[in-house]
Amino acid sequence: MKILVVDDKQSLSDMVAQFLGQSFSVETQKNGFDALERLQEGNIPDLIITDLEMPVMDGFELITQLKQSGFFTDIPIIVLSCRDNSSDRIKCLKLGADDYMVKPFNPEELLIRVEKLLVRN
Repeated sequence: MKILVVDDKQSLSDMVAQFLGQSFSVETQKNGFDALERLQEGNIPDLIITDLEMPVMDGFELITQLKQSGFFTDIPIIVLSCRDNSSDRIKCLKLGADDYMVKPFNPEELLIRVEKLLVRN
């Protein structure tokens, strides 16, 4: 199973990729635009983990684009953000995200959430 991690902070992407890479094939992209471009090339992940605050295209816009695309609407999305307020969580869930975790996070908890979403789909 393939996971796409979208975050402009390379150190975080690498850490998530290293941890989840023990169980999954993991690819990283630095912003929503690059991630969308990669999907449009036919590289379809089983799950996307995205940050909210990124240059070029942020996580809110990425979720919106994915859910409106018609092609990528079924890909589960986990938001991984340092923004810990209820309005951001609600906005993401309304846009179509499946889960929301706040940084710093426990990698084991992320793995469990990923596994639950992948089993459900």
